[in-house]
Amino acid sequence: MILINLLPHREAARKRRREVFFATLGAAALLGVLIGGATYSWYLTQIDSQRGRNTFLQSEITRLDGQIKDIASLQSEIASLKARQTAVEDLQGNRNLPVYLLSELVKQLPDGVYINSMKQENQTVLVTGVAQSNERVSELLRNFSNNSPWLTKPELVEITAGTVALSARDQRRVSNFTMRVGLKRASDPKTAGSAAGNSSAAPAGPSTAAKPALADSVPSRA
Repeated sequence: MILINLLPHREAARKRRREVFFATLGAAALLGVLIGGATYSWYLTQIDSQRGRNTFLQSEITRLDGQIKDIASLQSEIASLKARQTAVEDLQGNRNLPVYLLSELVKQLPDGVYINSMKQENQTVLVTGVAQSNERVSELLRNFSNNSPWLTKPELVEITAGTVALSARDQRRVSNFTMRVGLKRASDPKTAGSAAGNSSAAPAGPSTAAKPALADSVPSRA
C-alpha cells in the first residue's frame, strides 16, 4: 500500500529550523552577555586591586621620601662633624709648626748665612737673608731639599749681589737672597715620626741666635 503525505512538510521543517536557529541565537547572545559581564566584573576587580596597590605604593614612597630626607640631613651633619674634627686635628697637629720651622732653620743653615726675615702664608714660608757667597745659598737649598723632614720644595726666588760695611774702610761683598720653601703638615706620615722625636727634645733657639753674625763669619782679607 502506497502512502502519500499531502501535508506541507517542507514548511514545517523550515519552521523547526527557524525555531532552532533563533533558540541557538538567543542562547549564544545570553552566553555572550554572561561572558561579557563576567569579564567586566573581573576587570573591575583587577582595577580596584591595582588601585589599592598603587595607593599603598604611593604611601610607601611618601614614607621613604621622608626617610631619605632624614638620611640626607644626617649625612650633612656627619660631613659637618667630620670637617670640624679634621679642622681640630689640623689645628692640634700644626700648633707646633713654628717651633719645628725655627728648629729646622737652625739645623740646616750653613755657616756664613744670615736670615733677615721670614713670612709664612699657609704652608709656604718666604725667607730672605744674606750669605757670604752664592755657594752658601746653594748649600742651603740642598739642605732644605735633602736633609729636612719638615721643609720641602725649596725655590730660589731672587739672589742679588750686595756689600756689607764692617767698618768705615772694610766692606765685604755678599749675596742677598729670597727663598720660598714649603712647610709640611704634622699629619703627613713622613713627618709624623719626626714630630714624635722632636716633641721629646727641647726646641732650639731662633736662627739669629744660633748662627754667628755675618761680620764674624766672613773671613778677613789679608
